[in-house]
Amino acid sequence: MGGMMKKVLVSVVEDDQLFRESMYRLMRSLGYTVEIFSSAADFLGSPRLAETACLIADIHMPAMTGLELYRRLMATGNAIPTILVTAFPNDADRARALKDGVLCYLRKPVNEDHLTRCVCAALRSAGSPEEGA
Repeated sequence: MGGMMKKVLVSVVEDDQLFRESMYRLMRSLGYTVEIFSSAADFLGSPRLAETACLIADIHMPAMTGLELYRRLMATGNAIPTILVTAFPNDADRARALKDGVLCYLRKPVNEDHLTRCVCAALRSAGSPEEGA
């Protein structure tokens, strides 16, 4: 019935397998298509990057952090609405991330209702013009 014409793709970039799988199940249960990646590099090299409507990324990953990934996307013109999650939240990081345009900065273990609201907000910001104004 509702406005979900096409399956919306949510990509999860997370080096922790258990968290990755729980995010996958949660997003699937909400009716989204989900792709999971174990590193920022995997996501950046993926053909699914272009169709990702919302990105959920862990901040603390080896090689490239979630925030670095977000900045790389912005720098290359791929402004994907992004939710960052971290087991080590701190106010300075949070302020910097939000100033850079990250949509939500969530602590782990993630509150599912809060995350769900963030994803809905991300998808609204991504696009449907009739929601605007």
